[in-house]
Amino acid sequence: MELIVSKQIPFFNYPAMFNDHKQEYMQILEDVMSRGAFIMQKELINFEADLASYLGVGHAIGVADGTIALKISLILAGVGDGDEVIVPSHTFIATASAVNQIGATPILCDCLPDSMIDIESAKKVVTSKTKAIMPVQLNGRTAEMDDVIAFANEHGLKIVEDSCQALGSKYKGRFAGTFGVAGSFSFYPAKTLGCFGDGGALVLDDADNAARARMLRDHGRDADGVVRCFGINGRLDNMQAAILAAKLKRYDSNLEKRRMLANIYNDRLADIEGLILPPGPNADNSRYDIFQNYEIQADNRDALRSALAEAGIGTILQWGGSMIHQFAELQLRGHTPYAEEMSKRFMLLPMHPWLEADDINYICDEIAAFYE
Repeated sequence: MELIVSKQIPFFNYPAMFNDHKQEYMQILEDVMSRGAFIMQKELINFEADLASYLGVGHAIGVADGTIALKISLILAGVGDGDEVIVPSHTFIATASAVNQIGATPILCDCLPDSMIDIESAKKVVTSKTKAIMPVQLNGRTAEMDDVIAFANEHGLKIVEDSCQALGSKYKGRFAGTFGVAGSFSFYPAKTLGCFGDGGALVLDDADNAARARMLRDHGRDADGVVRCFGINGRLDNMQAAILAAKLKRYDSNLEKRRMLANIYNDRLADIEGLILPPGPNADNSRYDIFQNYEIQADNRDALRSALAEAGIGTILQWGGSMIHQFAELQLRGHTPYAEEMSKRFMLLPMHPWLEADDINYICDEIAAFYE
């Protein structure tokens, strides 16, 4: 007998990204395309200004994706051949890849139960070759940046933030991405601010570094078209910039919707034995978490995922279920005992602004039933 489920809740609703404001997006695309405004036109300039204003920084530079933002940020920090950069193992491979692509070596440290970088672990891997530390503001939460800054100052390290999942997240009133040499953001479709393809940005205050970043993303050319250095083709597409500018205008309501949904998850799942939940939206007065993802740790995780799938609920294992230190071919060294254990338990539940309270309650009902 075929099982009929009462609901279908995909992990992420990609069609809704477009359909929710379809007419607006079509008007934007028609306007941009009819003018032939495809590369580095006013839409990109305007979006960069809007993003810088939103974050309260001097400069925002749109780039082709979050990895390029990380790579340029590391270059601005003076990281290069022979240097080491401390990176948490619980992150997407792009964090470490950006380090590798500029000739440096990623050295892995551990994460804490809230998925943030573990500075005590970083202390075990710092060496005379360490040039920078890259805290990853994961899942829309910002790390204990006071501890990161103190550690960086003690060892003379530059801070380069991977804040790709944390646009709008705050620590003690300060936005993720504004603590170090530069902060990086990704506009991959499933991000809190997502475009219809790849996109990214780096943000910073230093005017000289901003000018250099703009050259690096555009083949090393300055504003007059003169090549001043070797660069890359890493510009943010102008049509994507136009879409992002429109979405940024309603971005705060997106974040509040996520925080409301996270509150339901935390209230409903808090008493279930066998789960470790992320801190709730009101758990810490020093933070404003935006819940890019709702990541839990679960006993009997794989069976739970199967039960949820049978109930029509999509879940995923972030990074394909592997921490960076578990990619054996990369031969990276570090200190990652908690991440090793966490990899057996971590998973993501649906979290996006097209969910409603009834959807979250249905998911929680199914999780409660599984553990009962």
